[in-house]
Formats: sequence, C-alpha cells, structure tokens
Amino acid sequence: MKVGDILAAFDRLPFGALEAIAPGTALVVAPHPDDESLGCGGFIAEAVRQGRPPVVVIVTDGAGSHPASKAWPRERLVARRRQEAREAVAELGLAEDRIVFLGLQDTAAPTEGADFEKAVDALKTLADRFDCDTVLAPWRHDPHGDHEAAWFMACALTHRYPARRLLAYPVWGLTLPPEQEIEERPPHGWRLDMRQHMAAKHRAVAAHVSQRGLLIDDDPDGFILPVRLLERIIRPFEVFIEP
Repeated sequence: MKVGDILAAFDRLPFGALEAIAPGTALVVAPHPDDESLGCGGFIAEAVRQGRPPVVVIVTDGAGSHPASKAWPRERLVARRRQEAREAVAELGLAEDRIVFLGLQDTAAPTEGADFEKAVDALKTLADRFDCDTVLAPWRHDPHGDHEAAWFMACALTHRYPARRLLAYPVWGLTLPPEQEIEERPPHGWRLDMRQHMAAKHRAVAAHVSQRGLLIDDDPDGFILPVRLLERIIRPFEVFIEP
C-alpha cells in the first residue's frame, strides 16, 4: 500500500474508549525520551485521569541527538534528557515512579543478541511487576532503527507471553512520503479522542527543551523536532493500530 493511503486510513479509524484500547494497565515502550509524549501523550493523560496510570519505558539514553556537542557530552545529555522525560510525564499527570529508563545506546538499540534479550527480560519484569496487560510500541514502519528495535522488543515480549496484547503507535511514520510503497495491510485499530488533553500534550512535548533547538547551540547538525512532525502528531486524537 502507499503510505498516503495508510495515513488517510489512520484518520478514518473509529474512535475507541480507553477500555477498548487498553482494558487494564499499559506498558508504553518509547524508543527515546520524547516519543512517550509524541506518540502516547494523550493516552497517558487519559489513563491517569481514569485511575489506571501506565508504565512508561524509555529504551535508549537519548544521547544521539547532539553527538558533536562539547558543552553537552554524553553523560550530561543523558541526565538532561531523563529529567526532561520526567517533567514531560509529570505534565501528563504520571508519577515519577511510573517511568523507567533502560539506558541502551541511542542510535544503536539492538534487534537481536544478548543485549536485546536483556531488554526483553527487563520489559517482562516490568510488565509482571505492574500487572500490564497491554503493550504499546512504535509502529514497525517508523523510519528509525531505534523505533524498529523497540517494536521488535515489544513483539518478542508479547509473542513469548501471549496474555499481553500488542498495539502500535506511529511517530516518524507519519512523515513518510505519501507515494512510498510499504508492505502493510489496511490498518485496523482505534483513534483515542484526546481533545481534553491537547494542552497537556503540548506542555509535555515542550518539556523536551533539548530537542527543540532551545538549549544546545554548539552542534549545528544536532536534532531539532521538525515542524512537519509536530503538525502531524499533535492533533485531537492519537492512533493505535493492531499488528
């Protein structure tokens, strides 16, 4: 299917209540600090509102956004991005003890091998600890290696422990060229109405100051959240797709 047709189909998915999308407690698997807010900010806020706060797992350390910065070496940038993530989920109402950092290397999250297995085991431990019955992970067509790795981790978790349900949320996939062909069937899933959480999602995304070009000024090739992504992703609904 063409990407444009798939994205148009996303926009036509039926609205579903939170209970239809995640009947119990959700495990939100985010590749980087900021993906939790971009892809699932409204979901997190609505789940908190209903008294079922999810668990957010940040897979990588986020240090790959500004690798050439001298003022912000890896250790300092990792600490900063973790703090931004904590502040972001706080804007969504989530307590600090519901966010966990796996600390894998940004831009190098594994898709197999020992480190991959350790990550899956860590997800399983968290899912057991918090009694999570739904796993939310990045859409497999998001064009970023760390997003793909996070998807594979979530797939491994739910394949090995099938009592848990897997749903995908798109982030960078929303910016793929409309004419690009990808191997994907017509999507099934839901849209979650997040109109009442729009302001909170804006604040959560804004909390990731280092990714908005407002903090680090000594890496001219460093990452800045693009306007085209924000326009596509901060809308009155979020999309959750059945694989």
